[in-house]
Amino acid sequence: MRYSIVAATLLAMAGASAAQAQTTIIERDAPDRVIVDRPASETRTIERRESADGCRSKTVTKENEDGDRKTVTKESCD
Repeated sequence: MRYSIVAATLLAMAGASAAQAQTTIIERDAPDRVIVDRPASETRTIERRESADGCRSKTVTKENEDGDRKTVTKESCD
């Protein structure tokens, strides 16, 4: 009887150590935040056009205080 208690204790200890060997800890660092400063004196012009055949276009032009200009046009037809 004494040997069976010792054997059961050894088996329980072996099972506990096997369970600990399978434990995985994953640590992740949060990504750095990106802060974008937008110029306060930016002008924006939006132009919309529709044609008789069902096509539409939208043109957006942005210009900042330094004189840099960017124009984007999007067209869609039904």
